[in-house]
Amino acid sequence: MDFIIEAAIKAVKTLYNTDVTAADVNLQETRKEFEGQVTIVTFPFTRFSKKSPEQTGTDIGEFLQNEVAEVSGFNVIKGFLNISLSDAYWLHQLNNTILKPDFTVAKPNGKKVMVEYSSPNTNKPLHLGHVRNNLLGFSVSEILAADGYEVIKANLVNDRGIHICKSMLAWQKFGNGETPASSGLKGDHLVGKYYVIFDKEYKKEIDFLKEIGQTEDEAKKNAPLIKEAQEMLQQWEAGNTEVIELWKTMNGWVYEGFTETYNKLGVSFDKYYYESNTYLLGKDIVEEGLASGVFFKKEDGSAWIDLTADGLDEKLVRRADGTSVYITQDLGTAQLKYDDYQMDQSIYVVGNEQDYHFKVLFLILEKLGKAWAKGLYHLSYGMVDLPSGKMKSREGTVVDADDLIAEMEQTAKTQTEALGKVEGYSDEDKNKLYHMIGMGALKYFLLKVEPKKRLLFDPNESIDFQGHTGPFIQYTHARIKSVLSRAGVDLSAQTPVDRLDSVERDLIITLTQFSEVISQAAKNHSPAIIANYVYELAKTYNKFYHEKSILQAEDDTLKKFRLQLSSATAGVISRGMSLLGIEVPERM
Repeated sequence: MDFIIEAAIKAVKTLYNTDVTAADVNLQETRKEFEGQVTIVTFPFTRFSKKSPEQTGTDIGEFLQNEVAEVSGFNVIKGFLNISLSDAYWLHQLNNTILKPDFTVAKPNGKKVMVEYSSPNTNKPLHLGHVRNNLLGFSVSEILAADGYEVIKANLVNDRGIHICKSMLAWQKFGNGETPASSGLKGDHLVGKYYVIFDKEYKKEIDFLKEIGQTEDEAKKNAPLIKEAQEMLQQWEAGNTEVIELWKTMNGWVYEGFTETYNKLGVSFDKYYYESNTYLLGKDIVEEGLASGVFFKKEDGSAWIDLTADGLDEKLVRRADGTSVYITQDLGTAQLKYDDYQMDQSIYVVGNEQDYHFKVLFLILEKLGKAWAKGLYHLSYGMVDLPSGKMKSREGTVVDADDLIAEMEQTAKTQTEALGKVEGYSDEDKNKLYHMIGMGALKYFLLKVEPKKRLLFDPNESIDFQGHTGPFIQYTHARIKSVLSRAGVDLSAQTPVDRLDSVERDLIITLTQFSEVISQAAKNHSPAIIANYVYELAKTYNKFYHEKSILQAEDDTLKKFRLQLSSATAGVISRGMSLLGIEVPERM
């Protein structure tokens, strides 16, 4: 809409002999209850016009209508000048932008961004919280790529530490050599089973020690199982061959399980980092910080940074015995990632319980003089609840990602069959469709909400074919594809239409917004912006579909034009949904 801004600047100069800049022209989308497509806020110009906002709007509106061919009319509501653009303008947008093959193709912007997401622990399967993380990270990556960025999707796997030793020890003690092959369990589920067993046995030991007089804290420290797990971790760090081999075997089982879940979720990664390779990093950064005076030593030899002047606390960065703390490792990993890729931005997709940690991490890196620290961003997101309550992990009552996917497919099957939408499908095609609808429902429900908001996930509500849901949008796409296949018309040439009905105009207007919507979603790291746009587009198309005859249009020209409009809509729905990681069916 730069031409409107330029015309408004010219209007103010001509009418009021005053120079203004583009920054002085406040353009907005016209509110739905008023006629017009673009609105100029006139209040700022009253100091030049010496007139009321209404009269100023009328002056500028008349000037634009006389001077700008694309302006077909205007109305003024208080201090808002609502401008209607001509059908010729919107048809030009359709033919020269929307219908072009490169309409949804990104132009590279020369910038590189890393999106780190998933970051699972290798002691248990992925759960509902991981699902939101994975879907958010993958979708943000796709959106940034669509906005022209070179994107590296990274996964930092938490593959070492006391938690994995707990699973390993329990398997050694109680596993009787059980494997994924012998048990029929997915590898991550098998390892998770032994994590739960460790916890149950550990609790029994704590209860016994409390019965013979120890306090809760003493019992937790003195229980034989936890001491053995700690000893196993020390053996791992010392490179004990037997422990390392068991660690590799059990992690291997977990990775096979994760790969299967990632494939079902439709997410992928370009680079894996493993904590076992990175946990010793950062020690040189601590030395660098001590030498520069950013860090200081306490009497016991521990290293700290004082962030109280920044409204935070003093933060330990290395223990007195010289061992790392979690943030030491994160400092080193951040440097490693930058050394590997020299990216302009690095996005961490991590739940909001880590907000403080990332504030501290980014601030330390800035104080250390790392110029690239300005490009670090924490994409914080809220917890996912189910109607039955909050997720838990160690009690074995976690909402498992694989179970959730299976439940979504079953719900999709029940709902789809009840509506009679699968007649004439082979069993294989039915199962593909159930997966597509189930995953579309799950992904859309989790992504249509702003990441920072906590949300309540209701599987049944998410598959409503008439609601604000993925399946509603998927069904709209299938409906359009059905119309196009029945028509069998070549849509390559422009159609000589010179007038639009309001519902056709609304559809074209909505389609023209797609590129800007992608840019806004990328800027805000928000798939919700895409999700809600595609829903509005599907609703607008359905209104058009119900109000206008397509295949039975008055003449062939109009029929072809409406088919072109339908085809363009299907293309944008498909592209928009793909940015959310959602597939759309050709028929349904």
